[in-house]
Amino acid sequence: MEAADVVLTGGVVWCGLDLPQAEAVAIRDGRVVATGTTAEIEAMAGPQTQRIDLKGRFAMPGINDAHMHLLPLGLEMARVDLRPDVAPTLQSLLDALRAKAAVTPKGEWVRGRGFNHFLLDVGRFPHRDELDAACPDHPCYIVRTDGHSAVANSRALALAGVDESTPQPEGGLIEMKDGRLTGMVAETGREPFEAVMPHSSVDEMVEAIEAAGKTLLGYGITSVMEAAIGLHDGWDEMVAYRRARDEGRLPLRVYGCVMADKTKSILPQAMAEGLATGQGCEMFRIGPVKMFTDGSAGSKTAAMTQDYMGDPGNKGLLCIPDQSELDAMVKEAHDAGWQMGIHAIGDAAIEEVLNAIEAAQAANPAKDRRHRIEHCGWLRPDQMDRMQRLGVLPASQASFLYWFGDNYDTVLEADRIAASHPFRTWTERGMNPSASTDCPVTEIDPRPVIYNLVTRKTKDGKVFGPEQRLTIDEALHAYTSASAFASGEEDIKGRLVPGHLADIAVFDRDLTAVEPDALLDAVCEMTLRGGEVVHEARGPA
Repeated sequence: MEAADVVLTGGVVWCGLDLPQAEAVAIRDGRVVATGTTAEIEAMAGPQTQRIDLKGRFAMPGINDAHMHLLPLGLEMARVDLRPDVAPTLQSLLDALRAKAAVTPKGEWVRGRGFNHFLLDVGRFPHRDELDAACPDHPCYIVRTDGHSAVANSRALALAGVDESTPQPEGGLIEMKDGRLTGMVAETGREPFEAVMPHSSVDEMVEAIEAAGKTLLGYGITSVMEAAIGLHDGWDEMVAYRRARDEGRLPLRVYGCVMADKTKSILPQAMAEGLATGQGCEMFRIGPVKMFTDGSAGSKTAAMTQDYMGDPGNKGLLCIPDQSELDAMVKEAHDAGWQMGIHAIGDAAIEEVLNAIEAAQAANPAKDRRHRIEHCGWLRPDQMDRMQRLGVLPASQASFLYWFGDNYDTVLEADRIAASHPFRTWTERGMNPSASTDCPVTEIDPRPVIYNLVTRKTKDGKVFGPEQRLTIDEALHAYTSASAFASGEEDIKGRLVPGHLADIAVFDRDLTAVEPDALLDAVCEMTLRGGEVVHEARGPA
């Protein structure tokens, strides 16, 4: 018998949902060849075998974040950090922008990301006049944490050609109060600014992909779905991913979602090259087609059938209000062999998406296409029935409930929040809900996701919908094998079984045996990708 290349022994090895735990893993040619007792796996080692002593630690399949934005995360690292823990007050936010402006040549853009107006001391969006005072000589543009709304100062408004006479865009908002622009824009209202802001070079994008990917390895994340290739810089983003792959600068495995929105689409070029979902290699594979049909609950732009609480008449925004238009867009991609990965958070948007998928499947049945609804937060029971019948997968984020749940109850009733993101129901129906963060909308850290899946607690400890809790094994499954299922890769990753890729995360404690609160303190001490150690938190094990 050929010796293993690597053996991990002396630990607690979680192999996957409903699989027996082991003590050790043997790896050859980048794949798992066996799991078992330490003695059994030691017998597979040879003189050249790399031995890793787990020393009682917990090993599991590498975490697979099924919906996040790797490239934007890397690019955002160079922008002003306005997250609540960094800039908790309006004054601290403005001070951070002022400090950036002081070291930025006059006339160049000052850009910030991550503020949450609910958590600012003033409890509102910053105003253009306040940004003007902080950055009088610079166009300034700051993006809310969800990425669906932003605030621009007067210089930015002028450069974008937006003034009080600008018509409201379809599927978007340019806010005015008392006959004057406030600077707040949402959804398609952001597009004039994105058109005039400087774009990143391919070299900068490759650097961003590499930097962000290395960060993720430190959390035990070995695979992601990049949720919107082409969203900001068009086809250059695909070029950057290919270059990162070809140059060995792609730190983790990527399933790449292709933008095909009304105003931002690289689908024609992808189709001209003959691309379709599933093509590629184990490091970079073409994923689904991405469209936006609504916004976010926090910005009150997720399209609902009921009013937002305390805001009569406001049901959010449909980005593609014409059902027949969405039907045609979905049918084109479906007929060409693509999986769909459509952004829909509110039940009005989810209804529109299900209508389009059902029409496409009726005209051209495609068994097991695994179309996805990204986020899928506020859906109705009848929509759940349709999803199950159509084989549509929910790609939802427990991280939203953890990070934003304490603010949701300012815009939505408690019973609506409790019914949202119904992971238990999805799981019991066999709908394979995956787990993800939508980073940089929330932190990339997987621990709050796992914690919320098993507790339904927000960051401040509120509980919404305890009947939707998962067991810890189900939560880990959602973050591993179910995420692989959502990308059609469940036969090669997501479990520690013979033949699967040897992507492994090693934590300092047994995640299946600790109290839920202890999950938040767990440390990923080692990550392996294809049997190679690609992250170590401390000295060799």
